[in-house]
Amino acid sequence: MLLDNKQIAIIGGGPGGLTLARLLQQKGADVKVYERDLNREQRIQGGTLDLHTESGLAALEKSGLIEEFKATYRPGNDRLRVLNEKAEIFFDEHEKEITRDFGDAHFRPEIDRGPLRSLLLDSLNPETVVWDSHIISIEKVADKWKIIFKNGQTVFADIVIGSDGANSKIRPFVTLIKPFYSGVTILEKNIPNAEINAPKIYNLLQGGKIMAFGDSKTISGSVKGDGSIDFYIGFNADADWYKNCGIDFKNNTEVLEWFKKEYSKWDNVYQELFLYANTPFTPRPLHCMPLDQYWDSHSNITIIGDAAHLMPPYAGEGVNMAMLDALQLSESLTNENFTDLKTAISHYEKQMFERFAKVGKETMDNTEWMHSPDGLKNILEMFQFH
Repeated sequence: MLLDNKQIAIIGGGPGGLTLARLLQQKGADVKVYERDLNREQRIQGGTLDLHTESGLAALEKSGLIEEFKATYRPGNDRLRVLNEKAEIFFDEHEKEITRDFGDAHFRPEIDRGPLRSLLLDSLNPETVVWDSHIISIEKVADKWKIIFKNGQTVFADIVIGSDGANSKIRPFVTLIKPFYSGVTILEKNIPNAEINAPKIYNLLQGGKIMAFGDSKTISGSVKGDGSIDFYIGFNADADWYKNCGIDFKNNTEVLEWFKKEYSKWDNVYQELFLYANTPFTPRPLHCMPLDQYWDSHSNITIIGDAAHLMPPYAGEGVNMAMLDALQLSESLTNENFTDLKTAISHYEKQMFERFAKVGKETMDNTEWMHSPDGLKNILEMFQFH
């Protein structure tokens, strides 16, 4: 096997990196995952994820973890309500009898990011994940990679795989192609104990998700298993708006005053999202990699997930693309038909480029029309079509 006597370093312990580690360990590969978090409990994980049959669920199936997923996911959490700026409901999956199940191409079961991460962590061999490993840089030493961490540790690896997100330290060693700004910025926030801290919004969610459209703006939210709400407010803005707007995003009162002005046509119920003051807003200008990106493959380094194909969240494809990257890369690296690592990596990257060209376009199209005057009309037509 191409990976015999090879030490593989996966940089980043998100769903993509952990799925790849699991798949490679099943084939007997020597894998370490280097994660910047101090431990698995350090950081509250982000919101809910919907996994798709042909990608995220396919990777879990191949990993032998689909039964664990079925025991962990949250039935009904994928039910969606579509609202307008007046909080009027135009589409409500809570009123429908939904019979979708595993194996259905349109079934997208939801799981919180934290439980998915735990499921994957628990599937790995002991000591696979090396915590407190914040990478500073890597450098080529002969035919190996020297990896230098903020904690002073240095390791060597035969193969490096960057799964380290939008600000990847590994990507520049693979390609110099940079992302472009999508035109949309979001403000993201979590409200714990939402039944108490945001009861009206919590009731609107009904244990599932909402998407609200109006005046070329959006608000999206979902309930997590811990009773909190994750939501983000999307709007068209300059790329540096968050730097130049003068708002202190740790000050909910300042953000609310901005919201009252910019979302003046929106119902007062949405202002409840700003009343809980103990968690800050995080501004995120949304970027996307060029849809036609391409680079010449290397023999011992590549990237997966957002490091490879960063895109906005408006198609629900981010985690699914990352997990499918992991599946396809693992199959390429362990395919006995390939005689060298560069050919194996090239085979994976070619598949990834083709997938991203299609999914990235869909995502950018969604991002544009959702933040247009016809956003509500367009999404209702989409659901009617499906």
